[in-house]
Amino acid sequence: MSNIFEMERKIDIAWCPGCGNFMIRKTLIETLKNLGLTPEQVVICSGIGQAAKMPQYINCNYFNGLHGRSLPVATAVKAVNPKLTVIAESGDGCTYGEGGNHFLHTIRRNPDITNIVHNNMVYGLTKGQGSPTTMKGVKTTVQVNGYFIEPFDPIGTALSNGAGFVARVCTTDTEKSAEVLKQAIEYSGYALIDFLHPCVTFNKHNNIAWYKENTYWLDNHDESDIEKAFSISRDKQKLALGILYKKDMTVFRKKDNFYTDDNDIALTERKRDVAKLNNLIDSFR
Repeated sequence: MSNIFEMERKIDIAWCPGCGNFMIRKTLIETLKNLGLTPEQVVICSGIGQAAKMPQYINCNYFNGLHGRSLPVATAVKAVNPKLTVIAESGDGCTYGEGGNHFLHTIRRNPDITNIVHNNMVYGLTKGQGSPTTMKGVKTTVQVNGYFIEPFDPIGTALSNGAGFVARVCTTDTEKSAEVLKQAIEYSGYALIDFLHPCVTFNKHNNIAWYKENTYWLDNHDESDIEKAFSISRDKQKLALGILYKKDMTVFRKKDNFYTDDNDIALTERKRDVAKLNNLIDSFR
């Protein structure tokens, strides 16, 4: 088995030239290769939108589902086969908007998955209306006088709901982003990466120059200090990049009775005991 995640055939990628999704794709592919994984060991689950096309452009297993529904599918995949490396990825609208409910409750369950959110602060597929993370005052194709709603705070929300790994990165520095992504995939539990990037077509405000001026990478930050992480998350003038918070937590599959110290065989590999199954069915008759 090879660790070639690039598509073996020439493909037509539907992203606009200059879109940050290209850099996220490159970062993800290089990270998976550096981790020594093979395409057979990786599953990427996505929703709908420009960002959700990502798994179609990577040579691995994938499930492209409904709008906002990448996380429950990813949770299920990891539950039935813990040996797989499972990544849920989609855009800020798909994950924080349509999928907002799943976002909250996936954090509570704490499955061992990595959640990459392509955050370009706008809906790109549906032509530029404001998304949950669009900044107040930014003009869009729909909010022509400026977006007037306070933006959703994914970092603060994840922290307040008990996420054990919370990070934010940006395509302005793919090397540092790749290191954070590597740690997120290696982390045992739910890991959020809010991946900032430009939408060159529909978001003229949050461009590369804006990100370079309004973000900074954390230095000598205590990742175990949740109060500090909260304080950093509340700063909307300068957005901190890096791992804001990291804590060891019990993962979802170890909270139920399907996996124990004596039986950690994946559900997909277990043999059915037909006699026990028939007895169980009979008991309900």
